[in-house]
Amino acid sequence: MPDYKFNRTTLVYLLPIALLVISLFVGRYQTPLAAVADESISAFSSLFFGTPASVSTQHTVLFNVRLPRILAALLVGAALSIAGASFQGIFRNPLVSPYILGVGSGAGFGACLAILLWNNYLIIQLMAFAFGLLAMFIAISMGKVSKGTGTLVFVLSGIIVSSIFTALTSLAKYVADPYDQLPAIVFWLMGSLATVRYGDLLYILLPIFIGTLVLLLFRWRINILSLGDEEAKALGMDVEKMRLVIIVCATLVTSAAVSISGVIGWVGLVVPHISRMIVGPNYSRLLPMSMVIGASFMLIVDDLSRTIVATEIPLGILTSLVGAPLFAYLIKKGRMGWN
Repeated sequence: MPDYKFNRTTLVYLLPIALLVISLFVGRYQTPLAAVADESISAFSSLFFGTPASVSTQHTVLFNVRLPRILAALLVGAALSIAGASFQGIFRNPLVSPYILGVGSGAGFGACLAILLWNNYLIIQLMAFAFGLLAMFIAISMGKVSKGTGTLVFVLSGIIVSSIFTALTSLAKYVADPYDQLPAIVFWLMGSLATVRYGDLLYILLPIFIGTLVLLLFRWRINILSLGDEEAKALGMDVEKMRLVIIVCATLVTSAAVSISGVIGWVGLVVPHISRMIVGPNYSRLLPMSMVIGASFMLIVDDLSRTIVATEIPLGILTSLVGAPLFAYLIKKGRMGWN
């Protein structure tokens, strides 16, 4: 008889589902178990059988406020984590994050510009997404025209692009209205999912799906790229072309996530190391595990942000407060899981 042992890895894969259910009960508005069950039955009946949907306050809180935010946290956490793991593999550097090519700074400036000129939520999302991709293309173009070789050129190009967009963001904050525009800019840059609705998820679902699908299909190629350029070329791989494909897909995923959440740090840096401790460095297992751990981590952080105090704490603050000490602990214990 085959052994269907339920190991710890299987339990980890079920973690986001369990956290999703628990998060429906988390918040300042009390939602008893019976109320959640009744509203869930009502929502599914309305969706599949066309029965009239509930218009109660509990239904509004659960399915119009909490559920889209929960789904967004899962999506953003998974996206940032798989992008961070992919970048760490192709750059062969455990300190690389999804923002290595200036995507975060570019998206931040795009959002600031949209707040200054239009202050429309949809335009803010689109501008953040577009400028995140623009930053990546500028960094890649700089790397292509330089005389250097290897991944170091892309890293240095990303630092340059990030510095430029950071300066432009500071300029935008300097000229912003201090009573209206400046607080909106600062709050967006710190990260939040408070205003996410189902429509926002639809806008980012396609780019995240496409980027994630390509990364998962090519995850064994990331294993080869992590060996080094010479080894990859010896195995017959077109290193430059494959690296470019992975960079574009990882940046597409990152830009889409940042466009609705703001710039949230440490997730794409710390989560891949935690995943390596669980499944090892093989990217065939590491990328799916990074998505699961990242989604769970972001959902837990979002639950904390809306329950610790009466006023919501920006996600970027909490991820830094949690991620930095955790990363320091991994370094101290030598548990980076890189080798």
